[in-house]
Amino acid sequence: MDRLLEPFAYGFFRHATWVAVLAGGLCGLVGTYVVLRGMSYIGHGLSHAVFGGAAASFALGANFYLGAFTWGFVSALLIHAVARRRTIGADAAIGVITSVSFAIGIAIISVSGGFTRNFEAALFGNVLGVTVSDVLVVAGVALATGCIVFFRYRALLFATFDPEVAEVSGVGTKGIDATMAIVLASTITATMNVVGVMLIAAVLVIPPVIARLLTDSFHRMLWISVGTGALCGFVGVYLSYYLNWSSGATVVITAAVLFVAAYVVSTVRGRRIPDAGFEAH
Repeated sequence: MDRLLEPFAYGFFRHATWVAVLAGGLCGLVGTYVVLRGMSYIGHGLSHAVFGGAAASFALGANFYLGAFTWGFVSALLIHAVARRRTIGADAAIGVITSVSFAIGIAIISVSGGFTRNFEAALFGNVLGVTVSDVLVVAGVALATGCIVFFRYRALLFATFDPEVAEVSGVGTKGIDATMAIVLASTITATMNVVGVMLIAAVLVIPPVIARLLTDSFHRMLWISVGTGALCGFVGVYLSYYLNWSSGATVVITAAVLFVAAYVVSTVRGRRIPDAGFEAH
């Protein structure tokens, strides 16, 4: 028993566990809307865009979170604006805008230098190096996101499943898009140091996909996704201590194992996930 509880004797591990659980649950919550809106690639893309903002903040000596968030928020708005024109798809808009942002970040790093250690942490995550302030930032973003989902639940639901009808019905879809841009940019910025920009898309997508495999109810999907994300964060960090693996990679591998289990369960139950009916409540 002492061996199993050994990691929790260290302050850094307790901080890591808290931030991983909070980040996993947060990504599970936000990822549900991302997946159902058919924009799973946006997590991958925006993480690269936020990296550009982080690099720019470092070079200018500005606040990391403020610079990364601002860059990510503007990138998300540009993606929605380009995608709305229908000339090119959202995936193409994401590819263009975020790739350029990531390239700008790399260029800034190559010129400024001195960002090597932080660069690796931003790319691959370093949850064992988080501080109390990092935990508070993730907790704050998680609380704010939870409040947004609670108070804007119906509008977000309507805009997610039928944005065109929602617009005609008086739901401000542009406002919803802006809200989602804020939430996504905040989530990715807050969790970048936990799983890294290379893996953030997986943490945003895998928990809601697991939930979708297990239920046809949106309400249940939301809760299962949050619980799965939090569980992956806890188990991933715990295993990384003993396996000496990258914490971010271990969290994602844990999620992948749960995905395989959920897929097997859904197959045995004979559910046709892509075409199955969905209860939007």
